Amino acid sequence: MAYTDIFIPTDKIRNIKILLFLFVLLLLLFILDILTGSVFIPVRAFFPTLLGTEGITEEWRTILLDFRLPKAITAIIAGLALSVSGLLMQTLFRNPLAGPDVLGVSSGASLGVALLVLGYSSVFGIEHLTIPGNWAIAISSSIGAGMILLLIMAVSLRVRDIMTVLILGIMFGAASLALTGILQFYSSESSLRSYVFWTMGSLSSITKVQLYILAPGILAGIILAFLSSKMLNVLLLGEEYAKTVGLNIRFARICVFAATSILAGFVTAFCGPIGFIGIAAPHITRFILKTTDHKILLTGCILVGPVIMLVSDIISQLPGDGETLPVSSITALLGIPVIIWIIIKNQRTSLNI
Repeated sequence: MAYTDIFIPTDKIRNIKILLFLFVLLLLLFILDILTGSVFIPVRAFFPTLLGTEGITEEWRTILLDFRLPKAITAIIAGLALSVSGLLMQTLFRNPLAGPDVLGVSSGASLGVALLVLGYSSVFGIEHLTIPGNWAIAISSSIGAGMILLLIMAVSLRVRDIMTVLILGIMFGAASLALTGILQFYSSESSLRSYVFWTMGSLSSITKVQLYILAPGILAGIILAFLSSKMLNVLLLGEEYAKTVGLNIRFARICVFAATSILAGFVTAFCGPIGFIGIAAPHITRFILKTTDHKILLTGCILVGPVIMLVSDIISQLPGDGETLPVSSITALLGIPVIIWIIIKNQRTSLNI
């Protein structure tokens, strides 16, 4: 075999090293997140607990396996789902500030939960929600997100301008928020408190049983995103060019919309609205990998998103004494500087032109 047959480009080697570094960083943050909490658990107890060996107290085992491990796994799943969905939106709309919230998926999910928590409970009482619990919220959230998606997909089949579809997505999201606001105005104090708690976003309420539903759904969305990577590479050059090479624009839109709905909808249903990850993570991935190949970018987002989410979860537990900050507030504080940097960078680029 000739030397040129096994030659690997320098940029590819660089990206492989970066991805490996991100993977190691993700593992370290995963362990740190599990060990962080109001109850101190030493590092030496981590692996024996996971392996089920003797010598570990039952209290430590319960805390790690029943509470902290599902929460850390949820942080990884939510981070990668939101970051990948953000990358899909930014490529499809060719807008650096596009994200899963733009299509109204999160707003539709919030409306679905509002109809259950604020609407149903106002008529029948909040106590009737104790039996279905989180499952009812998850189902109503998914239905709300799916309804908004159907509206967007129906519009996209009739409207050729993708920016018009983007604007309509914002309008649908605003309408969902307006209806949610009306429900909040007429709701009772107890149901309003339950809804506000859900809107803060939470990773700790996920159980092992719920993970069995969340994980396969997110996996399906990730697979669909990778299957769409070639179409995304073509769309990056513009829809006119995509048409000249024979790309079915409508089919590409449907694939991207479906993947985004699955990823953002499932996360919103189980974890509540968590913003800014979908906008910030794709830009950080592009900045460190310096590529436009969506197979590499998707892989990077799968690592960058969870890293940001785990850091946010660790920071949210810093108050101690059993108190935790809303994780959505932490992601906002971390994501807003990135968005400001994006706007300033784009402004400088336009001035230079």
